[in-house]
Amino acid sequence: MTKKLSVIILVAILAVACAVNPVTGRKELSLYSEAQEIAMGKQTDVEVAAQFGVYNDPAMAKYVTSVGLTLAAKTQRPNLPWRFTVLDSPVVNAFAVPGGSVYVTRGILAMMSSEAEMAAVLGHEIGHVNARHSIHRMSEQTLAQIGLAAGSVISQDFAKYAGLASAGLQVLFLKYSRDDERQADSLGVDYARLSSYNPADMAVTFTALQKMGDLQGGRSMPGFLSTHPLEAERVKNVQAMLKPGDAELARKPDAYLRAVDNMVYGDDPRQGYVEGSTFYHPGLRFEFAVPSGWKVDNTAAQVTLLTADQTGGLVLQGAKSEETAEQFGRKQASELEGSGGKLLNENVSTINGLACFEQAFTVTKQDKSQLRLRRSYMKKGDMVYVFSAMSSVDGFPKHDADFRRVVGSFRELTNPAFINRAPKRLALTKANGTDTLQAIFKKAGLPEKSWPQFAVINGLDAAAVPPAGKLIKIVK
Repeated sequence: MTKKLSVIILVAILAVACAVNPVTGRKELSLYSEAQEIAMGKQTDVEVAAQFGVYNDPAMAKYVTSVGLTLAAKTQRPNLPWRFTVLDSPVVNAFAVPGGSVYVTRGILAMMSSEAEMAAVLGHEIGHVNARHSIHRMSEQTLAQIGLAAGSVISQDFAKYAGLASAGLQVLFLKYSRDDERQADSLGVDYARLSSYNPADMAVTFTALQKMGDLQGGRSMPGFLSTHPLEAERVKNVQAMLKPGDAELARKPDAYLRAVDNMVYGDDPRQGYVEGSTFYHPGLRFEFAVPSGWKVDNTAAQVTLLTADQTGGLVLQGAKSEETAEQFGRKQASELEGSGGKLLNENVSTINGLACFEQAFTVTKQDKSQLRLRRSYMKKGDMVYVFSAMSSVDGFPKHDADFRRVVGSFRELTNPAFINRAPKRLALTKANGTDTLQAIFKKAGLPEKSWPQFAVINGLDAAAVPPAGKLIKIVK
């Protein structure tokens, strides 16, 4: 494709790729219609739930949805198919995807202390959706790809990697601009106020986030501050938006704290955990060895292990299937061979009483570099589990012994001591009006190293003396 033709294509796209922003009323760049935005949101909603897991608490889900829908009804796009979901993750985060899906993690719910705080956070995310911030960023990225590589991108690869069907979870990792964040803050304040919540609590949440820092913790889900940069100026801006009557609006701290009482706090061992040199999954009843120094990232959809030098890794996934390990694997192989994979060899064996089918491939990527991949499929009950071991062609041999040790250690988990692990849960206690927050924590048996963190999630200084009857979050 010539440079002249590339310019013609860009001009043609720009001529039609404008839409009126529902919030500002101004025309702006948009390569996606509202119908496409909604379709993208529905598909992403399925992917988010599968990847990170939905928190199984109907009462909490109803509570968050009720507040969210109350806010959404007061906004510029009340007729979007709004969905509000609590994700089963300890990561402190809230985010939204195009089309009306808004998410909060149990991690951020644990950090907040009033219904007004939750309303402000939900309002902020609703603001991102209403102002189409993600859609605008995605449209910019698409045009950048066309401008930089028109000769190769206007092809099947463009449709595959930059089109609607490939958007998926990439929207979780889009970073908003400062202007986007300021606008979402302003909209969140407005929406909270219109719904009779005191918007001052948005500043309370931002202050807590600053004190706690970005609690991403190396997990695959980005933490709040990774995608929502939070400079001190934003707290001042929120405070400047407040009006005299706001102080009379609802905060509802006790109602909120009663709602989060008994919520799972931190990592949930029932979903899998590492202890010593072994990964245990009580829910699915399996275990396997973890080499020393390797990083483990566990989500609802998969367990990812990264070598200490970060040049190789293993991904464990599972799926319900009536097929044998070999039948399941051969279907997966046909898909891989259709996208650059070349079968090198295959093997049938038994690992700890489980039928195992293995295939090794070289995979040629778009940049022509090659990966070595070995997939090990094992049938366990009504599930097929697959370990995908990956590294560069040159780097694979040095990791192969560890790869095989991990796969070879996969077995049924039967030890009740590792199966019957209960998660920690939030609990409430009442201040007596004389004890400091530190003294309350000490009496509750909280480890001293956790006191600063729990001071933040209670919105108090550790040396403060809470008034008598005030509900204090602890953990049990």
